[in-house]
Amino acid sequence: MRLTAQDIADVARLSRLELTEEEKETLAKHINRLLEHFEKLQELDTDDVEPTSHVIPVYNVFRKDEPAPSLPVEEVLANAPDVADNCFVVPRVVET
Repeated sequence: MRLTAQDIADVARLSRLELTEEEKETLAKHINRLLEHFEKLQELDTDDVEPTSHVIPVYNVFRKDEPAPSLPVEEVLANAPDVADNCFVVPRVVET
């Protein structure tokens, strides 16, 4: 199946995209090359290949969620530009 510039124009219209004639031709060539690669892949015998969701084994890389001591408040607030009552002071971002 080969796509034409008209096919690209139809999809662009549905996508509300404005493409020049040159862009349509370029995209048609690019997509047709991709489709040729997919057709080549279809020639492979995959009957003995087990379906997988990942090509490499996936495992949980997160550490255990264990309680640990926090930093002292003084150290946390040490680089704060403005502090009040052991809290960061920031500009108001919600308009009333």
